[in-house]
Amino acid sequence: MAADNQRGALFRPLVPNQHSRVTYAELFFDLVFVFAVTQISHTLLGRFTPLEALQTTLLFLAVWWVWVYTAWITNWLNPELTPVRVLLFSLMLGGLVLSTSIPKAFESRGLWFALAYAAMQVGRTTFLLASVPRTQPPIRMNAIRILIWLSTSAVFWILGGLAEGHSRLAFWAVALAIEYLSPAARFWIPKYGASSIEDWAVEGGHMAERCAGFIIIALGESIVVTGATFADLAWTTETVSAFVSAFVAAIAMWWIYFHKGAEAGSEQISRSTEPGRLARLAYTYLHLPIVAGIILSAVADELVLTHPADHSDLKTVLSAIGGPLLFLVGTILFKHTIRGWLQLSHCAGIVVLAILAWFAAELSPLMLSILTTAIMIMVAAWESISLRSAAAAPQSEATSA
Repeated sequence: MAADNQRGALFRPLVPNQHSRVTYAELFFDLVFVFAVTQISHTLLGRFTPLEALQTTLLFLAVWWVWVYTAWITNWLNPELTPVRVLLFSLMLGGLVLSTSIPKAFESRGLWFALAYAAMQVGRTTFLLASVPRTQPPIRMNAIRILIWLSTSAVFWILGGLAEGHSRLAFWAVALAIEYLSPAARFWIPKYGASSIEDWAVEGGHMAERCAGFIIIALGESIVVTGATFADLAWTTETVSAFVSAFVAAIAMWWIYFHKGAEAGSEQISRSTEPGRLARLAYTYLHLPIVAGIILSAVADELVLTHPADHSDLKTVLSAIGGPLLFLVGTILFKHTIRGWLQLSHCAGIVVLAILAWFAAELSPLMLSILTTAIMIMVAAWESISLRSAAAAPQSEATSA
């Protein structure tokens, strides 16, 4: 019984009507993923063929998944305690191996990538299982379910690391499919079935803040890449214009996500009677296209900065249009989940970007960047004005009454 109580003590204390704050240990852990995001964007920049883009997408999905699973675990466990901190620091080491292996993951470092990923996923879940007291069988059973699914996918990760070429891609695609389907299937296993939605209770404010922090990581990486590239270039009218356009676009993305959306999401998940279901959909799955859009936009910024007046090739068009498009699609779905209605400003932005794609090849990279930035500014301004008007209407009615 004493051992069970000691293991149970690793969980965060539940304080009614109070958010569990994001700890310094979690923020320290996130630093590894600043590097991982940089590796992803640089890898995509240098390898933009269809096959290489597919490979990089797979690596991005893996990076996001290992991070978001850690966010779930630290929502339950208390990072202020030494054993949990040691877990996070161990995961940081694995994350560094994972991140440094990204550029050559489909070449000489595939096994290193696979071993680091599998060790992080399985090791972290084993720690969770060991932390659950036997007096809490539903939570313990949930940890066992997760461990079985992740152990199954780990086999395919390692097989892929040992394989080469298309076989590696196939094995890793199967591994990712297993992991991405598992939460939707609620980690169903034979004999014991699926977990209940009550088993996925989370502290909503903490989960929302953790995912918002990853958005900051992606935006920060975009600004760092833009600044580093601009510093090495001759400061001409074209490069300065491209730099300003990239910076303003990053601000517009921040505004669209954080001005009202992040706060509304935090409030909604905190009040929800099923925070686990909302966290799984809005934060685990729907933040994927948001982050992917930011990373793809960072690739476009670097392409535009280095060749602002050249012809817009396919790589420039796909990244310059695809980045904002992915971001808006992810954001509108995220906000629909928390608000229950589609944001008209985001719909308009998506439509205008789709129209721009037809003419993008005829524009210079700089003009393409300026136009996409203008579209993002339009979306941000439209949403802010519409939400302010909607908030002012009830107040006006109350005053007149």
